[in-house]
Amino acid sequence: MKPEEDAAELNVRNVSTAEVSDTQAAMEEGESPPSQYLEGARLHVLTATWVSLGLLKAFYLEIPIVSTSLVSIAGDLGALEKIYWITTAYMIGYAGLMVLSAKLSDIFGRKTCLLVTFVIFIIFSAACGAAQTMNQLITFRTFQGIGGAGNYALCTIIVLEVVPPEKFAKYSGIIAAMFVFSLLLGPLFGGAITEHSTWRWIFLLNIPPGAVVLLSFIVVLPNGFPFHNTPRETRSSLRESFEKAFRRIDIIGAFLLLAATVLLVAGLDEADEQFAWRSAFTITVLVISGILWVLFVIWERRVTLNASAIEPVFPWRFFQNRVWIAMLLNAVFLGMTWFVTMFILPQRFEIVNGLSSFDAAVRFIPFTVLAPVGSMVAPAIAKIFRVPIMYILAVGSVIQIMAYALMGTLSDQHDISARQYGYQVLAGFGCGIGIVLLSLMTPFATEKRDYGGDVVEAILQSTSAIAALPTDTQDLVRETYGASYNIQMKILAGMAGAQLLTSMMMWRKNPIVAA
Repeated sequence: MKPEEDAAELNVRNVSTAEVSDTQAAMEEGESPPSQYLEGARLHVLTATWVSLGLLKAFYLEIPIVSTSLVSIAGDLGALEKIYWITTAYMIGYAGLMVLSAKLSDIFGRKTCLLVTFVIFIIFSAACGAAQTMNQLITFRTFQGIGGAGNYALCTIIVLEVVPPEKFAKYSGIIAAMFVFSLLLGPLFGGAITEHSTWRWIFLLNIPPGAVVLLSFIVVLPNGFPFHNTPRETRSSLRESFEKAFRRIDIIGAFLLLAATVLLVAGLDEADEQFAWRSAFTITVLVISGILWVLFVIWERRVTLNASAIEPVFPWRFFQNRVWIAMLLNAVFLGMTWFVTMFILPQRFEIVNGLSSFDAAVRFIPFTVLAPVGSMVAPAIAKIFRVPIMYILAVGSVIQIMAYALMGTLSDQHDISARQYGYQVLAGFGCGIGIVLLSLMTPFATEKRDYGGDVVEAILQSTSAIAALPTDTQDLVRETYGASYNIQMKILAGMAGAQLLTSMMMWRKNPIVAA
């Protein structure tokens, strides 16, 4: 055997010995050893279930599929002014449990928590389909979001525990493929269902695949995963595990974060709708939200610096990391641009251009297709040409600025100009660049421990009422809506400009490049 081969074998043996020692030490301390990877048919069935039904329905498809049905839902339930709450409620529930779902799965086990969140998702999907008022739908969507958050978070954790690190790239590719299909198919499915049946099926169709997911996870996912091969005598009791994990949960931080977010969203959503910007309600809600954000920062600093057993939701070291803060702000502005576009462009096609839900989804394809294209092209350029990621992010922001500024100049008339599709291409491509690159930068910018009028209102309660108006009045209403959408597009151009500024904040002497 050659000397280099002897060295390689010795190195392997040393690593193996170290792993055994780590495992023994962990078991002596009462902690669980490293997880056992799944193989063969069990892994393939779990992967197919997770990909085709779990993540796809819970998050990636659940939002796009509703986007082209919002106008029909609001029109049917008679509350067009609350249209944005249909999706906002889902995202609030999603954000509310996302923070705690991983910790809860540490206490009660991955499998138990995953099954519970799927049951919640299925039950409230059925409730959404049966909702009779907008307030009911908003409430049910919040709980559906809670179930969806658990599905997404736990499925993401589990997929990194069932396979070794060398397969992570393969599964990241699967996630990217899901992203592409959900963006393309979600709006089309939503539009087709709404046009040929009732919007209620958008939610009711979650039930059959949800049942399949439950059955698959019950059968395929081992009990006690990811420590199912650990000798039972080395496992802590449920009470000991609960007490130990409960002491680590930052309950106060999670509450402050959720309350501050909910109040901020409520104030911004209701401002200039049911309440004026200068109203006591709007001012009070936004002021309280601001106070809670300040308290959240103070609390997270206290928990981090005191080195207590509590694991902070947002460690103070994040606030001291300029690059990370810039990435976070960039993600916030990109998220606002992304989700607003997903909602208002289909609405514009329906309200201003008088298209059906499905036709609106078809004309939305340039945006939904080019976003994943940008997500694939950007990391390839960063890796092949070794271009610092912040520069590519800046280019994506500039593309967005141009696209949304141009979309803000569209005609208020009924006809659709061909240039509108070109603007969508630019907007989708620019957004796609940012979505994937921010994820790509995260491991390089963080520490390893941080991975894991009353008459008018009555008429506009339903968009179908617009068609019943006199022709001149119809044109006036559509032009008014068109002008408002143009203003929103100009605001999104400003959000893209904020992304450009935050991209520049990421500069450092040795800029981050793709590995």
